[in-house]
Amino acid sequence: MIFKGRYSVLFSFFTIFVFASFLVRTGLLLVSLPKTHFGVLSIIELYIQGFIYDVAVALFLGTLFNIYLLLLPSRWTSTRAHSAITYICLFILLLISFFSFFAEITFWQEFESRFNFIAVDYLVYTYEVVNNINESYPLPLLIGGVLFLVLLVMWFLSRKKVFVSAFHGQMLFRKRLLISGGLLLITVLIPLIWSNSSAERGNNRYQNELSKAGIYSFFAAFKSNELNYNDFYSLLNKDQAYRLIRSELKESNSRFLKENNSIKRQIFNAGPAYKPNVIMITVESLSADFLKHFGNTQKLMPVLDSLADQNVLFTNMYATGTRTVRGMEALTLSAPPTPGSSIVRRQHNQNLATVGHIFEQAGYQRTFYYGGDGYFDNMNEYFGSNGFDITDRGRSIKMGDTYHTKRSIITNNQVHFENAWGISDEDLYDAVLRGSDQQYKEGKPFYNFVMTTSNHRPFTYPSGEIGIPSGSGREGAVRYTDYAIGQFLKHLQLRQWFKNTVVIIIADHCASSAGKNEIDINKYHIPCIILNLPQARKKVISKMCSQIDLYPTLFGLMGWTYQSNLFGKNVLDTTYQPRAIFGTYQKLAYLHDDSLVILGPQQKTETFLYHKVKNEQIPTHLSQGIINRAIANYQTAYDLFKNGGMHQ
Repeated sequence: MIFKGRYSVLFSFFTIFVFASFLVRTGLLLVSLPKTHFGVLSIIELYIQGFIYDVAVALFLGTLFNIYLLLLPSRWTSTRAHSAITYICLFILLLISFFSFFAEITFWQEFESRFNFIAVDYLVYTYEVVNNINESYPLPLLIGGVLFLVLLVMWFLSRKKVFVSAFHGQMLFRKRLLISGGLLLITVLIPLIWSNSSAERGNNRYQNELSKAGIYSFFAAFKSNELNYNDFYSLLNKDQAYRLIRSELKESNSRFLKENNSIKRQIFNAGPAYKPNVIMITVESLSADFLKHFGNTQKLMPVLDSLADQNVLFTNMYATGTRTVRGMEALTLSAPPTPGSSIVRRQHNQNLATVGHIFEQAGYQRTFYYGGDGYFDNMNEYFGSNGFDITDRGRSIKMGDTYHTKRSIITNNQVHFENAWGISDEDLYDAVLRGSDQQYKEGKPFYNFVMTTSNHRPFTYPSGEIGIPSGSGREGAVRYTDYAIGQFLKHLQLRQWFKNTVVIIIADHCASSAGKNEIDINKYHIPCIILNLPQARKKVISKMCSQIDLYPTLFGLMGWTYQSNLFGKNVLDTTYQPRAIFGTYQKLAYLHDDSLVILGPQQKTETFLYHKVKNEQIPTHLSQGIINRAIANYQTAYDLFKNGGMHQ
């Protein structure tokens, strides 16, 4: 269709944007068809909803040009200045549009989702993200392709004489005000009456995501960076919420130290306390289904499979989230994920009653090791302000020096391989061994939190050791991750301090969080192995549990008596009832046996029966007691953090 007059270029842009969005949505739909069921009506619905979002985005992008056309005097329509401004505006609008479509496609490849809270996070960390994209994709070719498409569209519009019409049409201000005013009114009204959550009413997550538009979702996520639980989620009376959580956290060997709105308690364990060095390797994106123990037949992780046969193995543990900072939050704070950003990235997260604080009270040195720049995701600030020394790659200088934290930089001569996210796992483990040797010389036990990066896109690693070319995909990265752990343990066993050292291998989250359900539980299933623990050399813990239960269970195995402000429990305690907690940045889930409660904004509560073997969530009515327990976990976690109850 050819639009005539002053607004011909603007309306042409609207048409091109909506049509291109239609093509992107169709492509993503075709990719998603094998993964979930789409009925004819659901496909029609997602296209109708998608059209509304696409129109809203097109109007938003064209707002400044629309205002310019409203205010442009008629006598300037045929000037060279107007021609130049029109060409430049259209070029910029098309460039932004086509680049956003490319970014949506790459984001979908990683998360099978439209832009969300993760995209907002990534915008802050341009160095890592840009380098990751550059190493994962042929960026010069892709940028060249985007520019080619922009110029091709402008050439096409020129052939259709759209510009000629725009540069020679005359229009009275009254008519311009009617057109521009109408467009601006619609631009304002659509977000008011059609929020991003309007696409999240169904149970088919793929349909919900395909209904959305990337830019629209991005700004919705940016706006909801941190959600106030009390404003958006189902609530109980505060006293009732704390009564429920205290009842759930009560163990046979515990005593609460405060009344009412507190979970602080004394944990008693009989016998002499065993105080070994503890090294926790938190492995990037380590899904349970990479291991033979959980059904994998590709022999991707022979080292971990062998370790799982001979040590303490959790077979039914779940991550609390889908991002590294969520895993760090769970493993350091032992707390449910509160809506919005992880506590690792929030303000007022200093001097918390973390797992590290319990180690400190027991006389341990504590160090956080990271192969990238710990400025990313606020890691250094978080760990530094909670008593950890820092060892990282250290490109930036910003960190928690104000908290008197010692920082060691992994220097160039100590690095043999590096990509956008950080140094190879082997180089990182070498740094851990060097640091641990020094800690041993100082005569105090040490607790080291190690965060790896190799099992992450672009999946590059040192060549020549595993027989799979670097950068060829996830399988090679998983195989290298396993190999590097094996090499680390070989070198570790040569240390004088090895016999008194416990090693934990656990995931921060799974390799993929996308599935047919909004919260797909099998995409949170992670392995956890505790090595070299004398009291339990070989033990399988099959009870369903969460990342937050790791350290309470370990402290129980080591016979520690300590003060706990943790939401986790000792899985081996006789009072333990199987449950897991997990969530996205908006949805919060609580699984008790096969009863699943999902809490969402606008006080929305959904209940299901979960069939693990089939990975099915069947909508059903659950007792109010189960729903209240779910609410109590998240409501009290939010309340304790916001009101200082998680602090030392």
